[in-house]
Amino acid sequence: MRRVSNCILHDKKSDQVLMLQKPSRGWWVAPGGKMEPRESVKESAVREFKEETGIDLHEPTLRGVFTVVVEEEGKTVNEWMLFTFYAENFSGELLSESPEGHLEWQPAENIINLPMAAGDHHFFKHILSRDGLIYGTFVYSIDYKLLSYSLDAE
Repeated sequence: MRRVSNCILHDKKSDQVLMLQKPSRGWWVAPGGKMEPRESVKESAVREFKEETGIDLHEPTLRGVFTVVVEEEGKTVNEWMLFTFYAENFSGELLSESPEGHLEWQPAENIINLPMAAGDHHFFKHILSRDGLIYGTFVYSIDYKLLSYSLDAE
């Protein structure tokens, strides 16, 4: 099973979140990516965020653990674990161009209105509005329509 980590970077002063728009579907995501062998989820989130944005994260905290499943005709065709971190402290210069897509600071209150995977709306809303860890499972069709989901917050 593939393991992916990402981070929601929230600049509290401006109340904006750094988002990445992926070119394939035009969906907005929190920057992140696949974990490397022997890498911790936190190391992966920090490394991937730096590679995609040029920004160094300081003190990211784990805020979400999710299972993502893609089904076709009732059978699982893809599945991965997603570990979502949250950070407010950072340093460095934002890349003018990311190899993964378009970077942009978005107003925090607008995040849930951006085009993104339907399940992402649910966990962004939770992570930006309160502390604590959230667990969940998201089941999508092969064309990424959300079929079902469950969330459990601490």
